[in-house]
Amino acid sequence: MSKANPKSTISDVAKEAGVSTMTVSRVINQKGPISPETAQKVQEAIKKLNYRPSKIARSLITNKSFSIGMVLPDIGNPFFPEIVAGVQEAAWEAGYSLMLYNSNESPEREQEAIRLLEDIRVDGLIISSSRLLDDELLKLLQPHVAVVLINRLITAPNVATVRVDDAYGMMLAVSHLLKQGHRQIGFIGGPSRSYSHKARERGFIAAFEIQGLEVNPAYLVNVQPQEIDGQRAAYELLTRYPAISALVCYNDLVAIGALEAARKLNKAVPKDVAVMGCDDIRMASLAHPSLSTLAIDKRELGKKAFEQLLALMGGEGLERHLDLKPKLVIRESAP
Repeated sequence: MSKANPKSTISDVAKEAGVSTMTVSRVINQKGPISPETAQKVQEAIKKLNYRPSKIARSLITNKSFSIGMVLPDIGNPFFPEIVAGVQEAAWEAGYSLMLYNSNESPEREQEAIRLLEDIRVDGLIISSSRLLDDELLKLLQPHVAVVLINRLITAPNVATVRVDDAYGMMLAVSHLLKQGHRQIGFIGGPSRSYSHKARERGFIAAFEIQGLEVNPAYLVNVQPQEIDGQRAAYELLTRYPAISALVCYNDLVAIGALEAARKLNKAVPKDVAVMGCDDIRMASLAHPSLSTLAIDKRELGKKAFEQLLALMGGEGLERHLDLKPKLVIRESAP
């Protein structure tokens, strides 16, 4: 048995298969007419010699980098790594590498990341939960050939979107609390620039309106989507407005912070105050009490985003805007 040579060249493969280097190149890049028999001989030679095509050479031939970029606001939030895992798994299977940038909730860093990915000429770009204003984002996306936005709706020839129907999900959550008799409900929302926050706030208000009820504007606050910010906001709301019997939170991290605030105020959950989260991250079921929340398959969300991007990069027809429906998960914090 021949010993694999990790430094084999395209010429070695051509010699082993008994074809020209041009034929090997055509098989690798799937360009030009090649018979199945010839393609099989080349693939067998590639496997035997352990040949790995040069990515740089391949990109010169195809005018593609075979890499995509992804920008997200907070890699520390457990919601986003699962989306990244879905994107990376699908990209790997399609032969693409992934370059990841974390903006750390900074619109300025997000701008810089998008420009950097333009400079290194990625084939496509996925942006999750952009914190930029529409005009700013559109201007930055113009030079990119293919872009998929997660949880953001913008219409442009080079853009497709995959969104969680956040308004629908929030209506489910609030309707559940209203059915349980809660009327004094606080909403700890997310960053004011966040598309998801705006949609969730709309859903929150709509659930009240459907029942002919009014929302107390004083019960609506905005925070950064972290536990400590949720704790501070919940502590302030529950101290200032003791009539509040339920809190709906922008995400599960904020909700976990709210659970801690209730504990510090000696308020039993859910007896004294119910708490509802959003996203169903892994720790939601492990919190004490376990957290009622809105669930979405985050890996599937990432996979769908890459599938959209692949179709867009290939010039294929596609449904430009995909909406995924969250599901209400009832646990101990808001039965």
